[in-house]
Amino acid sequence: MIKKSSFTVDEAKAKMEYYCTYQERCHKDVKDKLVQMKMIPEAIDLILVHLIERNYLNEQRFAEQFVLGKFRIKKWGRLRLKRELKYRELSEFSIKKALALISDEDYYNALDELADKRIAVVKEPHPFKRKKKVCDYLLYRGWEANLVYEIVNEKL
Repeated sequence: MIKKSSFTVDEAKAKMEYYCTYQERCHKDVKDKLVQMKMIPEAIDLILVHLIERNYLNEQRFAEQFVLGKFRIKKWGRLRLKRELKYRELSEFSIKKALALISDEDYYNALDELADKRIAVVKEPHPFKRKKKVCDYLLYRGWEANLVYEIVNEKL
């Protein structure tokens, strides 16, 4: 939590430059942080323009990093990735371009691997309940229903 009660525009710029250097940020994160710092709307706009001009903030770069990171590490499906990016107020163009970075082969391999891991963990003796638990898990992770049901029916 930010301790100082008020910041000058230059102090806020410096703070936001550091904030954006530490990790990729989206415009919404930076705007929320500036609101939390009690900056006025005119100052927020000024700081956002400054960060964009100096390439601290880049919506496309953020979308690509976000998609690749969450897909590789958390094994999120395209639906979850899209929902999370929309929540962060990214443009439809940036979302589509970032999701296109995931190859279909990698996507299906990740789903297959995730399904195998979940099937090994679920210890439900009743076959229908077991299928439902595995499907619910995969659907929550943002995988398309048709792919989930296809792979679960194939494996169980």
